Amino acid sequence: MSTAAALAEEFESHRPRMFGLAYRILGSAQEAEDAVQDAYLRWNGMRREDIAQPAAWLAKTVTNLCLTRLTSARARREQYVGTWLPEPVITSGNALGPLESAEQRDAVSMALLVLLERLTPRERAVYVLREAFAYSHREIARVLDASEANCRQLYRRAARAVADARSRFEPGQELRQTFVESFIAAAREGDVAGLEKMLARDVTWWGDGGGKVTAARTPILGRDNVVRFLVDIMTNLAAAELSYAEVNGAPALVIHAAGRLTAVASLEGRDGTITGVRSVVNPDKLVFVERQLAAA
Repeated sequence: MSTAAALAEEFESHRPRMFGLAYRILGSAQEAEDAVQDAYLRWNGMRREDIAQPAAWLAKTVTNLCLTRLTSARARREQYVGTWLPEPVITSGNALGPLESAEQRDAVSMALLVLLERLTPRERAVYVLREAFAYSHREIARVLDASEANCRQLYRRAARAVADARSRFEPGQELRQTFVESFIAAAREGDVAGLEKMLARDVTWWGDGGGKVTAARTPILGRDNVVRFLVDIMTNLAAAELSYAEVNGAPALVIHAAGRLTAVASLEGRDGTITGVRSVVNPDKLVFVERQLAAA
């Protein structure tokens, strides 16, 4: 095997982990892919003997590429039309790494990724490296070229901000697939009574259309309003195909209309009811999931 081929093969063994790191920092699957590919170009331009620890070198390179992208992304997101949500990723095939525990699934949830938007880029990087990848503060300091004390301070601020926000969005019991499939059936049939039983009184619906397609510009609050909204949607999508998928570690409703993916709605639950729905309908944000579905 040639040196170039060996380098490429070694990089590919790290690509899934690097994608998981980039996605958690950026909240965008397509930008995460781009960051990892940029890291590959840098890797390919290095001499192998100059990279003593490939995993550490790649983590540092990808993290810093993401920090550069995140700074510019923040400016774009401030101008975003309506609610901004992360790009959904189907996780049943370990696209973001193993998600065997509730804590691992929560770490890639749409809700947490939205909360991470409140952090500065460096706080977010420190939080992800510490919480999702179990890096020590010393290792994080090497990644960011910062002092260990500074990294500890960044982590404390990030963890406090996330904890304070999470206290208002208390995670509850996970929804079972059979429950979600019953919800899909009720939505498809326009079963108002059935939907009311499955939705919490204080349920919230967030929609992300990005100004590209019609979507609720502000969150829809309360069971009655969400049921009314759902019935209206399904009236307009009478011939749509609704199916179940695991998205960002949580159950989700996937909608195809006229053979095209039109929506991915991630569901959050508590006490056997749906408390939140985060629906991505912006076609630009569905490209990655559409590729995942096509490859399945």
